[in-house]
Amino acid sequence: MELAPIVLFVYNRPWHTQQTVKALQKNKLADRSDLFIYSDSPKDEQSEEAVQKVRKYIHTIVGFQTVTIREREKNLGLAGSIIDGVSKVVNKYGRIIVLEDDIATSPYFLRYMNDALNFYQDEEKVMHISGYMFPIDHRGLRETFFYRVTSCWGWATWIQAWKYFKKDIKWVYQVFSREDRRAFNLDGNHNFWDQIEGNKLGRLNSWAIFWYASVFMRQGLCLHPARSLVNNIGHDGSGIHCGNSKKFTVLLIDKPITCFETTIKEDPLALARMKSFYRRYDGNIIMRLAGSLRRKLFP
Repeated sequence: MELAPIVLFVYNRPWHTQQTVKALQKNKLADRSDLFIYSDSPKDEQSEEAVQKVRKYIHTIVGFQTVTIREREKNLGLAGSIIDGVSKVVNKYGRIIVLEDDIATSPYFLRYMNDALNFYQDEEKVMHISGYMFPIDHRGLRETFFYRVTSCWGWATWIQAWKYFKKDIKWVYQVFSREDRRAFNLDGNHNFWDQIEGNKLGRLNSWAIFWYASVFMRQGLCLHPARSLVNNIGHDGSGIHCGNSKKFTVLLIDKPITCFETTIKEDPLALARMKSFYRRYDGNIIMRLAGSLRRKLFP
């Protein structure tokens, strides 16, 4: 089996980084895999100590075929670091598995990722492999399925797909029609487009929403597992881009995935389950915001 290089992006969370690496080391293919670690430089003096703790730890990592560490001399930010690192590695090796420093993986994660990369390598329409699945009802779903939205919590891709990536706000506004925006927003069930607007207004500096936009405009599809092989442990208030929430916590699948979908089209049942999840999630957000506003107006 041809194994894809693993690229891990770290910054200033020593504990989360250790949990991510420890989980990855438990994968049976870890000792045959090359691991590349990109450590971003501290953006300010307050981040210096934690960044140095992370850098000290990553130099002790073993359990992989090779470990290559890139310590950046300037702070690129998460988006800049990921775009640069993914581009360099995937352009050299042709395929890539990507993790951030708050992603705890199942022991079967690397097997799933590499099997999927090999299985779909000649399918132009398949552009993204996701390791995470939201806490939806998985009953009745196939073991894996296709869905339009990318997920950045443990993912993989190929050079032939990544070449279409554009982090270009003007391009997105030019090519997306009103109908495209509605489909991009899960047919009006979740406002992904708000992240595009956030980047335009300078509220956000995101890479992931532009990857989704790039895949979407190529009419690409993303493979997802019905049950997650990834848990995001960063929604504890420690991350720069994550709040404190248990909405996305999942139980990891306890066995390897062996069945890959051969019909290359979006699964209607999975799409309906994701729409339902976002309606509940967004509804809860709206209710919390409304409650907060009421408390401020009527203390």
